[in-house]
Amino acid sequence: MDKKVKFREITLESGTKITLGKDAESNDILMSKFKGKKNTVLHTLAPGSPFCVINNLNPSKKDVYTAGIFCAKYSQSWRESKKNVLISVFTGKEISKSKNMKTGTWNVKKSEQIIIKKEDISRIQ
Repeated sequence: MDKKVKFREITLESGTKITLGKDAESNDILMSKFKGKKNTVLHTLAPGSPFCVINNLNPSKKDVYTAGIFCAKYSQSWRESKKNVLISVFTGKEISKSKNMKTGTWNVKKSEQIIIKKEDISRIQ
């Protein structure tokens, strides 16, 4: 019997939708869906967070930062430290996966980093 994979789907204030994985399996499925595409993707620099896909090909800087807040909020880094979280921002064109990589793990060729401030993460319920 196939297990239906669920994602977190959030609509930002601007109306832009973001999709986040909930675990390693859903992260893998989400990244497989967006591999090679131009969508903006976010993930914490440290392991243990959802991959977050912005469902808008030209997101504003505010939408990228806001998506980063949600990515950080559900991360292991935030749960353990409650400090600022460093987020990698890249596109689906920058990711790859080899067969020997564990579930939920992907290579990122190049990315930019943004810092999500702890006070912004704390505001999200």
